Amino acid sequence: MSTKRDYYEILGVAKGASADEIKKAYRKVAMQYHPDRNPGDKAAEEKFKEAAEAYEVLSDADKRAQYDRFGHAGVQGNGRGFGGGASNMEDIFSQFGDIFGDDIFGSFFGGGGGGRRGGQRMRGVRGSNLRIKIKLTYEEIAKGVTKQVKVKKHVPCNTCHGSGAKDKGSVQTCGTCGGSGQVRRVSNTFLGQMQTVTTCPTCNGEGTTITAKCGNCKGEGRVYGEETVTLDIPAGVQEGMQLSLGGRGNAGERGGPPGDLIVLIEEEQHKELHRDGLNVAYELHISFPDACFGTSVEVPTIDGKARIKIPAGTQSGKIFRLKGKGFPGVNSYEKGDQLIYVNVWTPQNISADEKAMLEKMNNSPNFKPQPEKSDKSFFDKVREMFS
Repeated sequence: MSTKRDYYEILGVAKGASADEIKKAYRKVAMQYHPDRNPGDKAAEEKFKEAAEAYEVLSDADKRAQYDRFGHAGVQGNGRGFGGGASNMEDIFSQFGDIFGDDIFGSFFGGGGGGRRGGQRMRGVRGSNLRIKIKLTYEEIAKGVTKQVKVKKHVPCNTCHGSGAKDKGSVQTCGTCGGSGQVRRVSNTFLGQMQTVTTCPTCNGEGTTITAKCGNCKGEGRVYGEETVTLDIPAGVQEGMQLSLGGRGNAGERGGPPGDLIVLIEEEQHKELHRDGLNVAYELHISFPDACFGTSVEVPTIDGKARIKIPAGTQSGKIFRLKGKGFPGVNSYEKGDQLIYVNVWTPQNISADEKAMLEKMNNSPNFKPQPEKSDKSFFDKVREMFS
């Protein structure tokens, strides 16, 4: 399985590049590998798609922040579900057409070429992105989960099937661009003739105009409704992480491509466990006799119960580690541990008999604090935990 290249490397920019620098860099790379300039070259087409995927993430502030923090795992699926990226040329041109719309793709002295690949038209207006929150339990995060959620959003109109027209006869070819969605202009320069291509101002690049609007959607090609969306959430996600489900946002106007569905992850707090990155922490309270004599206790974990042995003479503050009982990393083999913090419980209300027994023990030399040199200090334990 091939490893994805770094998005900044693909566009040839530094990690701290501004939005304008990223846009210019993408334009340069996209122009270099544009299909019209490399007809039939599959390698160039793949590099064109790769650049579009990189720009899709780095041009969006939220997606870029997730990518900077988590790498490809943090933005997995931006553009095409939970695993993909911009996958076809029509999607790329519909989403980033503004970058190419006024560029020169023709050649000098009346040469051929076109603004959009093969004269492709933009259909309608792209739908907006949607954001939803989803709350997950520790168990769901640890194993990954498939959820079905109902999302209220704009959906394609069933009456006109997204066209926005009353019927097929109510759609006619644009008289300005002749159905191409583009207006070409040839100008004379000192180098010869130069051809430029711009989006048709009459039909906004659609190539058609509507003479009679659909009565159900009033010409938009979409209505407000509800859709059940299936979310495949990978194991190991964290609070605040965003996942993008491409094409499942609001439907576009008049057949335009849909937006994306942005899913914000929230964690449902566990009753007994606490999360610290990939690790899980649990505070175990034991009695003074159990600390003296040793015992065996059951502790909760994110996937059930585990029994651990408490050795005789265990001190308050002791930390036990259950290897591999924490959370997995997103799309990696890394896995955290469960840390068990021992607290020896001190009773707050004691009877007269208990007080007498404790006073007797307190006079015994064996109950005087005598820490061994080999015992780690509290600060050593904290340092070890975070190292």
